[in-house]
Amino acid sequence: MPEGRSSFFGSSIVPFRLVFIMWLVFTIEFSFGIDLGWLGILPRTLQGLIGIFTAPMIHGDLTHLISNTVPLLFLGSVLFFFYPRIGGIVFFRCYIVTNVLVWMFSPRVSYHIGASGLIYGLSSFLIFFGLLRKDFWSLFISIIVFLMYGGIFYGVLPTDPHISWESHLAGAVVGCVTAFNLQNNKV
Repeated sequence: MPEGRSSFFGSSIVPFRLVFIMWLVFTIEFSFGIDLGWLGILPRTLQGLIGIFTAPMIHGDLTHLISNTVPLLFLGSVLFFFYPRIGGIVFFRCYIVTNVLVWMFSPRVSYHIGASGLIYGLSSFLIFFGLLRKDFWSLFISIIVFLMYGGIFYGVLPTDPHISWESHLAGAVVGCVTAFNLQNNKV
């Protein structure tokens, strides 16, 4: 374990809070039979602006929610454990900037929901940051994340009309650019 780091559990607070909210929202939707999909990102519309903040908390079904929960907990915890000084900046950019890009540039005027843009951003950051920094821990993290999640980068291709490849692409770009921007910062 790198010196001066908090516990892995302590590093998981931010991702656990977000996942808790995701599950709470899904439970409310399911229990009351309501659809909060309108809280997603609707590109280039005034009503879609709310989605920049709320879309990662809205999921279409249980499978969608579970497939976002596990990687978000793992990648978010790794980020805050190994990079506590820049973790907040990275998480913020991957959350907000990714969603702003989707709102601005998505060619589809349909609701974009889910936390996959954030997940793509975090995985992209962790992979590229390790390659850029070239210290042992960063390279180790980069290799582990690539082995576990490197295949998700196929998701930046428009293969399924029901999946927001735009969120995936925006997240991957934001994560990569953030890695370049922060490569010389203290972690």
